[in-house]
Amino acid sequence: MNKPLSPPIEVGIASFGMSGSVFHAPLLSTHPDFYLSTIVERHREESRTRYPQCTILRSFEDMLQKDSIDMVVVNTPDRTHFDYVRMALEAGKHVVVEKPFTITAGEAQKLTMLAKATGKMLSVFQNRRWDNDFLTVRKILDQKVLGRLVSYEVNYDRFRPDITPSTWKENAADSEGLLYGLGSHLIDQAMALFGDPSWVFADLRVLRTHGEVDDSIEIHLGYDDLKVILRSSYLVASPGPHFALHGTAGSFIKYGMDPQEDALKEGGLPQEDRWGVEDNHLSGTLITTMDGLQFKGKITSLPGNYSGFYDNISLALQQKEPLAVTPDQVTRVMQVMEACQKSSRDRCIVKSPTQS
Repeated sequence: MNKPLSPPIEVGIASFGMSGSVFHAPLLSTHPDFYLSTIVERHREESRTRYPQCTILRSFEDMLQKDSIDMVVVNTPDRTHFDYVRMALEAGKHVVVEKPFTITAGEAQKLTMLAKATGKMLSVFQNRRWDNDFLTVRKILDQKVLGRLVSYEVNYDRFRPDITPSTWKENAADSEGLLYGLGSHLIDQAMALFGDPSWVFADLRVLRTHGEVDDSIEIHLGYDDLKVILRSSYLVASPGPHFALHGTAGSFIKYGMDPQEDALKEGGLPQEDRWGVEDNHLSGTLITTMDGLQFKGKITSLPGNYSGFYDNISLALQQKEPLAVTPDQVTRVMQVMEACQKSSRDRCIVKSPTQS
């Protein structure tokens, strides 16, 4: 690890909801290059026990008035992202914004231009690039042990049959649904591996009783010699493989999810021993033929490392390393997500706007 910054980068978090309490606060408070000084809680003080060093403020605007804050995390409801990121950049702050970046690709493009104009860092918390299984899949593809990849399928399923009335994520007036939630991770991962697709086909549905936003998605991304299918649903009580990759020399099948989110929810912290290491029974299975020899066996997953996102942010702010997640990259993800909406609505294949 690099020598810790002195002084560290001072950070304020815009909300202490799920993403603030489970992801950003634990990751930032344990990272030697950051100092978490401020948390916005409009009505409560739930962060007081775990982060007594933090000042609790009642509004995002008040946080922007703190000259000592170098960077803010915008992790408020999706429809506030554009205005809050704009305000933070105009206030001279570096910004990390939760996914989805914005609601529209046009908004994302405006913020990207504003960040360049103000000279401030802007990145999107696409933390699933640091999942243990995705890191392992990337390594397997880099090693080309599957030969020429012909099929890449990902299922990111949960079982949440009941609508939670108190959350904005279930409200059509505030949320864009599963596509903009888990779907944004699936698309971002695929584009990080394979680049921009040439076309998009999507089936977005509302399956749960009294549901208002899509809770079941199936997305096909068009590449010349590769089939990419991404699925996610809130009505899968018995999940199948998370990753299924097939190539001309073999296959890789992986069940189970990265352990970091559950560990964070239980109060775990990234500096603990064996952080991001999954149980051995969840190791993926590789079946391949190499140099005429057949192999079938378990492949131990690489450890997951969400702190890697903030490692990169720290190095980027020191101007020693380019951003791993750039606003330009995620703007293209937003364009593909908009194409998914059009495809599902019109029941047709849509040319990817990133190819225009």
